[in-house]
Amino acid sequence: MEASKPPSDPAIRMTGIKKSFKGTEVLRGVDLVVPAGRKVTFIGPSGSGKSTLLRILMTLERPDGGAVEIGGEPVWTVRGGGGERPASAEHLHRIRRKVGMVFQHFHLFPHMTALGNVSAAPRMALGLSRADAEDRGRRLLDRVGLADKAGAYPAKLSGGQKQRVAIARALAMDPEIMLFDEVTSALDPELVGEAVNVLLELADEGRMTMLVVTHQMNFAQAIADEVHFLDDGRIIESGSPDRIFREPSEERTKKFLDSVLAYR
Repeated sequence: MEASKPPSDPAIRMTGIKKSFKGTEVLRGVDLVVPAGRKVTFIGPSGSGKSTLLRILMTLERPDGGAVEIGGEPVWTVRGGGGERPASAEHLHRIRRKVGMVFQHFHLFPHMTALGNVSAAPRMALGLSRADAEDRGRRLLDRVGLADKAGAYPAKLSGGQKQRVAIARALAMDPEIMLFDEVTSALDPELVGEAVNVLLELADEGRMTMLVVTHQMNFAQAIADEVHFLDDGRIIESGSPDRIFREPSEERTKKFLDSVLAYR
């Protein structure tokens, strides 16, 4: 009989994460473990700390306290010599390459075509040739339904198209983990489905770990293996979509869902 393999490290481990801005505590000791390949959504009122959590994972913000690990490797420190020391810029850069993030407001380069936006990072960060980077870019634009927009500049794209280019750009770095921060909130209602369908297709593929902050409750239910409800800088409740949305156990979760689903 073969010996069982030890469990692999989770894709993400956050322990006791704290963060304040100008004296206001935004995260109050958050603990989070996300297994590889898991699809997780974060819901909660505005200002509850959801986006800050993602920005810390992307190393765009440094936590004031606590520890973050990606694939079992500390993000902000380096182990060695019997202890830990602050991580170097090179270490942070290497960790950052494992994580891709799509923002609410696209952040496309206006002077580059859709293909230029998608192929720039693989050329500069991964060292791909122009031909290889553009080949990868065309494949990803096709994947998000924009093969015919490769030569279009952002000013000529709709909001939904811009968001899909932003998704393709993040995927171009072949990250292990993808973070999505309110990717539908800046879109006109009739364009929301364009971005949502792409994310649902990515989730169905199953390989990539995905963390999604959203105010779209139907989307949160459809894409997630697990839902976390945040309020006042803490994870108040976690569980499967069915349990959280049908039988939440915490009164604060119930109150929030009653409010946001009242006019659905």
